[in-house]
Amino acid sequence: MKVSVTAKDITMLKRVFTDRQLNEIRRLANDEIDVFPSEILETGDEEIIFSTWGIPKINLEGHKNLKAVFYGAGSVQSFAREMLEGGVRVFSAWHANAVPVAEYAFAQIILSLKGFVPVMNECRDNRQASYERFSKYPGAYRAKVGLLGLGAIGSRVAKFLMNTDTDVYAFDPFASAEKAKSLNVQLIGLDKIFETCDVISNHIANLPETKGIITRKHLLSMKSYSTFINTGRGAQLNEQDLYDALKKDETITALLDVVTDEKNFNDCILRSLPNCHFTPHIAGTAGLETERMGERMVNAYRDYLLGIGCEDEVTLKMLETMA
Repeated sequence: MKVSVTAKDITMLKRVFTDRQLNEIRRLANDEIDVFPSEILETGDEEIIFSTWGIPKINLEGHKNLKAVFYGAGSVQSFAREMLEGGVRVFSAWHANAVPVAEYAFAQIILSLKGFVPVMNECRDNRQASYERFSKYPGAYRAKVGLLGLGAIGSRVAKFLMNTDTDVYAFDPFASAEKAKSLNVQLIGLDKIFETCDVISNHIANLPETKGIITRKHLLSMKSYSTFINTGRGAQLNEQDLYDALKKDETITALLDVVTDEKNFNDCILRSLPNCHFTPHIAGTAGLETERMGERMVNAYRDYLLGIGCEDEVTLKMLETMA
């Protein structure tokens, strides 16, 4: 079975598919494997393509034998529809990519319930004042945590929170009552999430339909000493609205791993606020974590060869709601 392992950046490709994983693909494919960088794949006789961030443009007309694409990264929205409609199966490491984001968000949620970031910042100048501020936060016993979205990431965060004594609420119009119950989560509306929760963490899928879903009313209704965490996407809210909410109540904290315009961060209006804190889009897979995605796709390929069903396979129906 002819296999190609390719992406625009060979360095990134080999961070995701390490020598150990390439050797396993080679074994499974009976040594019929090519590893190379490419911007466009016009023609080829491979049946299987492995790729990651920077997947080449694949001309299906020139790849009559192509049966499946194994994508060692997260979102497949940029190419999956064309593949699926052309009869090519698509597998994605989105579950593996969700792990570090969920871990990061969970850590921030627990720290936020103690006011970690604002208290730490104030402690340098005035230890007593920082302790007085700390006393305003609920801690993690019976505090209210709101999750926006119960997809791969939000569900994993909810599972982490099951090991705490927090009360967890979620907004997700696609989540069933059965799923919410299994995660020990109570489904409520966006209004209630923002009005009542001590920490709100955004994990809504990045789709055209979700642009601006977090409204000005929501942000302005946040409780004093509450925290808004965004590891989702900046376009899901209006930054001017968040600016006004943080300006109105300076006890509210925002922890943003994403902004609306990543390329022009210096122009972000929120940078001037002392209660808004940023990280440079680091919640997702990085460092040694990239290997997890390659491993996930090697395992999916093994299941594919055995004819075993795999939760990493993407369908056209899934594209309607997944990031």
